[in-house]
This record gives sequence, structure tokens and C-alpha cells, in this order.
Amino acid sequence: MISLRYHVVSIAACFLALAIGLVLGSTALNGSLLSGLAGEKKDLGSQVADLEAQRNALNARLADADAFAGSVGPKVVAGALDKRSVVLVTTEDARPADRDALKRLIGQSGATVTGEVQLTAAFADPDKAGQLRDVVTRLQPAGSKFPTAGDTGTLAGALLGSVLLLDKTTAKPQSSGEELAAALGGLTDGGFVKAGPEVRPAQLAIVLTGAQATGDAAGDRAATIARFATQLDRTGAGTVLAGDPGSAEGTGALGIARADTSATSILSTVDNVDASAGRVNTVLALKEQLDGGSGRYGVAGNAQAPAPGVTNPAGN
Repeated sequence: MISLRYHVVSIAACFLALAIGLVLGSTALNGSLLSGLAGEKKDLGSQVADLEAQRNALNARLADADAFAGSVGPKVVAGALDKRSVVLVTTEDARPADRDALKRLIGQSGATVTGEVQLTAAFADPDKAGQLRDVVTRLQPAGSKFPTAGDTGTLAGALLGSVLLLDKTTAKPQSSGEELAAALGGLTDGGFVKAGPEVRPAQLAIVLTGAQATGDAAGDRAATIARFATQLDRTGAGTVLAGDPGSAEGTGALGIARADTSATSILSTVDNVDASAGRVNTVLALKEQLDGGSGRYGVAGNAQAPAPGVTNPAGN
């Protein structure tokens, strides 16, 4: 007769055999697995090294191309804006290096920079929109016409356009010196702009912005800048909105402007102002604005061509 002890011993033996099998099996499996992982690691390391080499080669080619564009840029733009005038408007995230390089190139094109105005963070802050609207309405120059139902970006563009830009037909100021001082002073006191010394009206304007906006209400802030630049263009002889490729994507100011057909029909945009070629594009786009044209230039996917007068090889 089979006793209880026999059952217990049998079950224990089964479990012991199973445990030994698992140990032996896992040891063999681990060896094979580790060997395979080591091979894959070696292959991935080689792929990473190849990609890094390709990246370094591309960066070197880009640096060479940018250096070439920087060296020939002054010759390309020479005389393009002879005896013209440009006012430079920057957002708070615009890079000073881009601004300074643009100013030099504008001078080399034969034009004069008549002043600089920086838009602060409060300018595009949705929470400050009501305050900005009140300031703009109060500072409207006598005889000027503002959009009746415009957003704050458009209204601010109408105000600054009327004092910063010359009449596109007569090339004469659209407001008095006192009205210019009052507008810049009121916007400065409200914390919306920072104006440089001795700002004078100009024929053309550049709105220089930085990378794509991030954080809460990023799209609203970028839309304010895009609409502001568009209204500046309507007010004077021409405006170019310039930024980097990040600003041309999604909720960036350039991206929003390029998605608006009413803006692209008049406003020129350049998305690679962080490179020498983009700064040349910006000056050439100002010249195109004077001639009544507009376009989307640069390297982003929504650009229509690399530069004014150049056909996009992709056919966009």
C-alpha cells in the first residue's frame, strides 16, 4: 500500500527535478542570449559611429555653405535697397546676433536703418490683450484709420505702422513727430515695447522673431506677432517677417502667417534668418516687397522657394 510519505517524497522529487531543469536551461539560454545581445550591441555601435560621421560631414558642409553665403552676401545685396529706409522690429526672443548681422547687411544694400523697436513678452500675452487694446485705441493718430474689429496684433500693427512707416505712395510720414513719440511713449509706459533712441519712420519694416513659441497660449502669442506683421505690411511699402525654421512650424509666428492666405498674399516670410543665406533672403525679400511681390522663403517644408527669384526644386 502506497503511504502518505511515498506521496510526499514523490512530489518533492518532481519539484527538485523541475528546479534543476530550470537552472540548467536558463544557464544555457542566458549564454546564448548574452552572446546575441553582445553582437547586436556591436552592430548598433557601428551604426551610431556611422551616423555621427555623417552628421559631422553634413555640419561641415553647412558651415562651409554658410561661410560662402556670408562672404558673397554683401555683393548679392549691394544696391538692392539703395537710398531706402528700414525700421527693425524685434520680439523678445529674437537673437541679437541675427539682428546685428541683418543691420550690417541692410547697410551694405544701400539702405538706412531708421530705428529699432522691441516687442516685449506683454505685447503678445493674451492676459494683457485688453490693456494693449485700450492703449492702442487711446494713442490712435488723428486722421488714421484702424480696423474696426481687429484683434490686438492687428490693431497694434495699425498703430505702429501709422507712426513707423512712410506712406507707400508719397513716401511721406503718415503722422507727426509728436504722434510718433506719444505712441512709442505710451506703449513703453504700458510695458509693451522698448524703443531705441531717435526712431524715425521708414519705407520698409522687418519683424524679426525667434524660435517657435512654447508653453501656455503659445499659438495665441505667435498669432499676435503674425497678425501684427501682416498689418504693418498693409500700412507701408513692405514688410518681411523673419525667423528660424522652428518658427515656421505649427504654432510658430511664421507657420501661422504662412497658413493664412490673406497674409501670404502680401507679407513675405523668411524662415532661415539664423543663417547667412537667410539674412540675404530677407534683404532680397524687402526688394521684392518694393516691387509689389511677396513669397515664402527658406528651408522649412512650407517655404515656396529657397530665395526670391529661385524655383524650389521640390516644386512647392
